[in-house]
Amino acid sequence: MTASWWIVVLSWNGREDTLACLASLRGLVGDDIAVVCVDNGSSDGSAAAVRAAFPEVTVIETGRNLGFAGGNNAGIAHALDHGAEWVVLVNNDATLVPHAIERLRAASLRHPDAGALAGKVLFAEPDGRVWFAGQRVALALGYSGRPRGHGRPDGPAYRRERETDRAVGAFMAVSRSAIAAAGMLDDALFLYVEDVDWCVRIRRAGFAIWFVPDAVAHHRVSAASGGEGASPTALYYGVRNTLVVCDRHRPLARGLAGLRRATIGLTFALHALRSPHRRELLSAVRAGYRDGRAGRLGARGSTSAAPSRSASSER
Repeated sequence: MTASWWIVVLSWNGREDTLACLASLRGLVGDDIAVVCVDNGSSDGSAAAVRAAFPEVTVIETGRNLGFAGGNNAGIAHALDHGAEWVVLVNNDATLVPHAIERLRAASLRHPDAGALAGKVLFAEPDGRVWFAGQRVALALGYSGRPRGHGRPDGPAYRRERETDRAVGAFMAVSRSAIAAAGMLDDALFLYVEDVDWCVRIRRAGFAIWFVPDAVAHHRVSAASGGEGASPTALYYGVRNTLVVCDRHRPLARGLAGLRRATIGLTFALHALRSPHRRELLSAVRAGYRDGRAGRLGARGSTSAAPSRSASSER
């Protein structure tokens, strides 16, 4: 099947979430919109369940967990091979509101300079509170803090279309032209912060990123990794990849680079200390910090540093 707009849904042992996500997309699919579901080595029967419930959806089975970056890249490659001019990433634990894709399409026409479009993401629970409404990327300072409006009720301040520094991988669209110029997601990052790295490369390739507030997703945040900022997985990859992406895109003099790294490590350690499982979480932060400093990328526990898939395609 060929289409100019493809939606990529990545699934890893999240069968019920994936089925709910795809159900929300069913009404959005038209003659020129198609969906590919990438099963990232699930063991819960997700691929078979999707094929049975959604015969119109293309299913790709990777055979193993390639992480958020590698799994989505498999779907992106399929979409580009089948006519995609725009590729939309949707987390499997998110659902889209009616007309969300049409609103992205309309925004792409209003903003021909756009290489990426950022949808607005609301918490599934409590309903109506903002999870993402645009975000700064301040690499020199060690990244950018929380997204605009995070945890606040949706309101007029988050309903204005505007340029933003980044989109979020839970719900974003990227153009074929931007992918050709900036490359795909960096497989070596595996999980977390890969969307930040991608957006930095897209903007440096000369494209704008626009926040589209009327394209809305409801997101059950970080279901696959155990909760937003509250799991060893989230903290390990968060600190590791933040170190790597900041050093990669905004190198500093040695002393300032050391101060930034310390600030990043301390920020993630403070997240860990808020949890009753602080010992386990602090261990994950320390491991992520060590691996980030040593350049050990890929899946946690890999025995060698993974090369960056995206490096050769940057300009």
